[in-house]
Amino acid sequence: MTSDLQIPALGLGTWPLDDDGAERVVAQALEIGYRLVDTAFAYGNEVGVGRGVRASGLPRDQVFITTKFNGDSHSVDGARIAVERSLEKLGTDYVDLVLIHWPMPWQDRYVQAWEGLVAVQGSGLVRHIGVSNFLPDHLDRIIAATGVAPALDQLQINPRWTQPEARAFNAAHAIVTQSWSPLGQGKGLLEVTEIVDLARAQGLTPAQLVLAWHRALGLVVVAKSSDPDRLRANLAAVELTLPDDVVAALSAMDGTEPHVLSPLTFGH
Repeated sequence: MTSDLQIPALGLGTWPLDDDGAERVVAQALEIGYRLVDTAFAYGNEVGVGRGVRASGLPRDQVFITTKFNGDSHSVDGARIAVERSLEKLGTDYVDLVLIHWPMPWQDRYVQAWEGLVAVQGSGLVRHIGVSNFLPDHLDRIIAATGVAPALDQLQINPRWTQPEARAFNAAHAIVTQSWSPLGQGKGLLEVTEIVDLARAQGLTPAQLVLAWHRALGLVVVAKSSDPDRLRANLAAVELTLPDDVVAALSAMDGTEPHVLSPLTFGH
């Protein structure tokens, strides 16, 4: 089965906003021009995201909403219940994309969770289904079990951790790769001298440079900000084209920061 997923190039991340903050920032971002909003049950702000979408005044079909569900919903019935719970919190009749938030391999129930999502997709409550933080071994299992590949895999990617094997697997299976924490999760990426110098040479901010790098790799992106000026600058970055040597220089930074892919490590 192939996906017909059409998704905006840049989305608004909403962790760690509470409901009030999410309502304000989502409405603001949609006014600026964003059309993708990313939330999750674990973020505790689905109610606020829904309010922000409605406050924007945009028709529902002009806003792409992504949400995710937790490991305690990793069963066929659990996936359906999780989707219904998110719909109630968001105050919408359908979600554009629902993701399994983490594979939780120690539970060994993510295959059942995927089977549940495949079943829910046929109900009309969900337009597209996907995963978050799934690596090739996880993806192989769910595809083998169901014959259905995720429409999208959301992975932590930045110039210091590019995940080439996972991206290549996704590309080979027509799975869209979406970057979360694309700007380095506040760990100093945007202050690295090489990035600052490259950005200055291109007439960009460091954040714009890195976001344009993601787009050059064919990735869609979820970026967080509650500052209107940064929201605008980030949105403008997805239209930029970087020289090949700049893309290569950023990619060459891979491996300069250790990561451990675990929900116990990251707030995502």
